[in-house]
Amino acid sequence: MKILTVDVGTGTQDLMLYDTEKDIENSLVMIMPSPTTIVADRIKKATERRKNILLRGDVMGGGPSVRAIKDHIDRGYYVYATEKAALTINDNIEKIRSMGIKIVEEDTDPLNYGDPVEIYLQDIEMEAIENALGSFGVDMPDRISFAVQDHGNSPDISNRIYRFSIFKQLIDNGGDLAQFAYRINDIPPEFTRMTSAAKNIAKKRAMKEIIVMDTGPAAIFGALLDTNAVQPAIVVNVGNGHTLIALVDDNRMVALLEHHTSALEGMAIQKHIINMAHGTTSFDDIFNEGGHGCHIRYTPGIEAIMSVMITGPRRNLLSELSDKEKDSDLWKKLYFAAPFGNMMLSGCYGLLTPYIKKCEDETLKR
Repeated sequence: MKILTVDVGTGTQDLMLYDTEKDIENSLVMIMPSPTTIVADRIKKATERRKNILLRGDVMGGGPSVRAIKDHIDRGYYVYATEKAALTINDNIEKIRSMGIKIVEEDTDPLNYGDPVEIYLQDIEMEAIENALGSFGVDMPDRISFAVQDHGNSPDISNRIYRFSIFKQLIDNGGDLAQFAYRINDIPPEFTRMTSAAKNIAKKRAMKEIIVMDTGPAAIFGALLDTNAVQPAIVVNVGNGHTLIALVDDNRMVALLEHHTSALEGMAIQKHIINMAHGTTSFDDIFNEGGHGCHIRYTPGIEAIMSVMITGPRRNLLSELSDKEKDSDLWKKLYFAAPFGNMMLSGCYGLLTPYIKKCEDETLKR
């Protein structure tokens, strides 16, 4: 059995093709630019050429691409977009229109708008992945597990509040790994980005199985596969966009803090780790700093924490702390996670775990 895992982040998209007949360390791996940075580059090139743009496709990750869209408008060029593609920018169509973006029909003829540069939005480009594998004589598998960061459809409230309310519910319902993974027909409707990516995959290629997770939990559960991870554990995923700090006990997420990495330094992350372990951090503490929030169902206390696992592409924020800045008790338990020897693939390993578990559960039911 072969399984393709794709972890779509803000800076990179990390791909791993796992073959059950080989040691996992021999999995084929690609670390490539993220779809949103690719789209942002295409928009920037159109801006340099002084061309208007037409956005087609579906809702996908924002960040760099949305910033490029706003810059394009600020420089005096037009942006046309189908409604589905426009939802990448904001969940509220009226807010999108107020930015100066013109919403057009799906089958619109670009010549009606002066022949703008057409840019297609999608989180996972199946053709590109298949072509890359094919160039090395590798066939595309018929099982895929992927992760994207989904804030949930929240046109009338802060997407920070809405996204974190979903995590809070999952934690209060038990917080086990399986709750964070969805089959294509089980994706909650509010997860528009997950739904769009899954349906686009299914539309372009027949798949025996499609499973999707949010990028944060995928990295957290993947980091726990490091041999140094002993639970109760705190797992910190310092991503390019978001930083998540989770307390995991008996493979259940029992507390979670989510912040924006751009607002954090190493000392701040260390402080948040300690405060959350003590149970002294509230939702408002993090939200009022510009983060998403914090929810603690329970904590055994920092003395009971057996390991602190750090992963993510910005983990250097912690590694750069001087010896004087490091909390000595915390750093005795701190490890920079590299499950199966590869730090960049924590998310992919996390994606692999629920897929195998779901298959095992199905076998037991038979």
